Amino acid sequence: MASFNHFVLLILLTITLILSAEATKERRAIPSKAEKKEMERQLKAINKPAIKSFKTKHGDIFDCIEIHKQLAFDHHLLKNHSVQLKPTTVPEWITGNNGSGSFDLLQEGISCPDGTVIVKRTTMQDLMHAQRLKSMGFDGPRPFLKESNNTNLNGKFYFATADYGPDRFGGVKGNINVWKPNILQDQVSIAYIAVSGGRIEENLASISVGWVVNPSMYSGDHVRLYAYWTTHGNMTGCYAMSCPGFVQVSKTIPVSAILQPSSIYNGPQYELRLSLYQDRVKGDWWFAFKDENVGYWPASLFKSWRESNSANHAFWGGQVYSPVTEKTPPMGSGHWPSEGFHKAAFISGLQIMDGYGTVFNPESGTVKVHESRRNCYKARYVHEVAKPWKKSVFYGGPGGCIG
Repeated sequence: MASFNHFVLLILLTITLILSAEATKERRAIPSKAEKKEMERQLKAINKPAIKSFKTKHGDIFDCIEIHKQLAFDHHLLKNHSVQLKPTTVPEWITGNNGSGSFDLLQEGISCPDGTVIVKRTTMQDLMHAQRLKSMGFDGPRPFLKESNNTNLNGKFYFATADYGPDRFGGVKGNINVWKPNILQDQVSIAYIAVSGGRIEENLASISVGWVVNPSMYSGDHVRLYAYWTTHGNMTGCYAMSCPGFVQVSKTIPVSAILQPSSIYNGPQYELRLSLYQDRVKGDWWFAFKDENVGYWPASLFKSWRESNSANHAFWGGQVYSPVTEKTPPMGSGHWPSEGFHKAAFISGLQIMDGYGTVFNPESGTVKVHESRRNCYKARYVHEVAKPWKKSVFYGGPGGCIG
């Protein structure tokens, strides 16, 4: 009888702790007057005066901002920066055939005038969501994971990637297969290509681009285009249009836009052709969606790269984040790499551009696969001769891990 009573007390204690945690979480979601005032100040700084504005059927608001008045130039290193409308040098894979392909990034009728760039407006709700995520331990994507930086008190990052380096280079490309994984409100699932400069053990500087599903940060569980950068590891990271630094030049491709359609298991597949490359004359790092330049990070932002004037690590793959109290979410399609095309998530057409502008396919010996939890997620590097699978990585898994 005593043991039964002890068991009942344990259950009641557990329920009390859960309810208390939920109540605390709910209280944190309601900002104080001081917090609200600070967020209003942030919104005023982030959202620059718009020439035109549009609201999509999903509730997003996009502003057309004068290119010289965008948030980027609030950065102290860019006060006297001259906007580069296009790079001086481009990789061979940029053919000049601009366009977003089969993805409907913007509704018909949304068009910004010349001399402006298109930017998703940040709302009070966006800031509240970001603050809540940060309190839960998610401070943004961590494309360069290792055992020392994949865990915090509230949650854990899991990854499955193919990595190139250490070797200096000036650009990276990949065609990222788009999926819409079914995840919980407080979880994140990401597919990306990324570059890093400096010593990988120190995470000195990085840029990652791809797609993300993040219900807590964005309204709904839509798949969105993202770009994220850091200068000195995860402590200094931010999404491209949420802080000064990234210079948007496109008036048709906004970062954080919803990506539709998504791939279907054993059905049609859809890919994002993305690349990150360095202007060999200016040193700026450019982000291209298909063949159109979205924008760039000026060279002055990445002081840790200045000596080599290049990156030395590239990454292709997936990553998820989950609070410690929840089972981990699906990565990619939610299926194993061994299931192959039409079923598993992939990034095809892996290419590297060296510091002299020569494009090459990474040799199998220079690419390593890394997996943080093989019973939940895996990665498989394919280096077959036959196209289109020459140099690809299949990655992902169902998740379901705890702790």
